[in-house]
Amino acid sequence: MGYLDGKTIAVTGAGRGIGRAVAMGCAAAGANVVVNDFGVGIDGNDPDSEVANSVVAEIEAAGGTAVAVADSVTTMAGGERIVRTAVDTYGSIDGVVCVAGILRERMLFNMAEEEWDPVIETHLKGTFTVFRAAAPIMREQKSGTMIGFTSGAFAGSVAQANYSAAKGGIVSLVRSAAVGMYKYGVTANCIAPVAKSRMSANVPGELTMGEPEDVAPMVVYLLGDKARHVTGQVYTANDGIIAVWNQPAEVRQMHKDGRWTPEEIAERFDEVGQERQPMLDRLDAMAKAAAEKKSEG
Repeated sequence: MGYLDGKTIAVTGAGRGIGRAVAMGCAAAGANVVVNDFGVGIDGNDPDSEVANSVVAEIEAAGGTAVAVADSVTTMAGGERIVRTAVDTYGSIDGVVCVAGILRERMLFNMAEEEWDPVIETHLKGTFTVFRAAAPIMREQKSGTMIGFTSGAFAGSVAQANYSAAKGGIVSLVRSAAVGMYKYGVTANCIAPVAKSRMSANVPGELTMGEPEDVAPMVVYLLGDKARHVTGQVYTANDGIIAVWNQPAEVRQMHKDGRWTPEEIAERFDEVGQERQPMLDRLDAMAKAAAEKKSEG
């Protein structure tokens, strides 16, 4: 028997890259798959539904079962149609995997509203619309899995503040879904993939990346019955590496009776200090390497 036999899984952004690999992986594991992709370019423009249909054809040619939904996740109606298609076609919705996303890179001081809104809308709202449509059904059946896709960029990005903010929002949305749906037997988790795709091609610097197909097994695992105890987590999947991220928690405190003054805080601030962003160390290393290369030239 397949790992996901009898389950119905909806995957957004499933026409290309990681989304396609996840859809194919779910189908290979025995699931009925709803393949959603609006077919837009990397910037969110020029929709073409053909990509969703082509993935369905691939799944069917391999002996699997799938149906295409070429609809935008950015509207409540679109999210509802994706989930409703699963229920109407296969009788249930057991898992939703939200991979759909776009990029519009710009430094923060140059970013326009039209470069901010569509990225937040596609990534963050696009995860919410599908989660929202699936939640009451999963609550009623007391089972189901929600999987959001974040990125290591949620810890900070030099030239993708919109993307980073959306991905950080998805982490908090998933953690909220995990605690909000916990008593109903519904799980929610995040994947932070590191894999070759249209979007990762724009990542600056050298970074070891696996293939989209390397991400799919972790997603399939989380969708299966053996992962019913796993919820509220963020996992990296990169080539042969699977890692779990830490949970947010206070690290240090300082205390006094009554209200602080700014001068008192300044005097004792080292008791609390700061947790340095790893990205800053990376930027310092890049700047140092560039300076050394310049001096050698």
